[in-house]
Amino acid sequence: MLTAEQMMAAHKANVETLFGLTNKAFEGVEKLVELNVTAARAALSESQDQTKAVLSVKDAQELLALQASLFQPLAEKAAAYSRQLYEISSGTSAEFTKAFEGQTADAQKQFAGLIDNMAKNAPAGSETAVAVMKSAVAAANNAFESVQKAVKQASEVAEANVNAMAATATNATKTTSRKR
Repeated sequence: MLTAEQMMAAHKANVETLFGLTNKAFEGVEKLVELNVTAARAALSESQDQTKAVLSVKDAQELLALQASLFQPLAEKAAAYSRQLYEISSGTSAEFTKAFEGQTADAQKQFAGLIDNMAKNAPAGSETAVAVMKSAVAAANNAFESVQKAVKQASEVAEANVNAMAATATNATKTTSRKR
């Protein structure tokens, strides 16, 4: 059984984890706000420059050339924004996952210790029940580890897809700009 000191230590660790994760969440929000303010400021400045450039155009051919020259940087900036957005969200998510995995590992150790303690103090003849309990705990741990591996693989695939999509968008705009 857990002692009062062990319960207080677990509670203290949980509170510290909660505050740590709350700080990480605020850091993620701050990064998102900073990214969006920077992007909005850049978009406003570029819009002003583009408006001046459009107003100085003398003929339709010059307008088409200007339009083509503006399209590629816009796609590249959108791809860069998407990458930064993904990095911020995946970084924050990684902190939460790391904390969750740490808490889960601690809980699994404590539960395994509790099972071992019960096994030591179990009455004679209950070995089968204890073995079944240990087997169930091991199966649950294995299932949890499998889910963790699947989530990590899915995250890696998502990251690869975001990077591939950004590269494809950038390359497509370069190809389109060259054809004009």
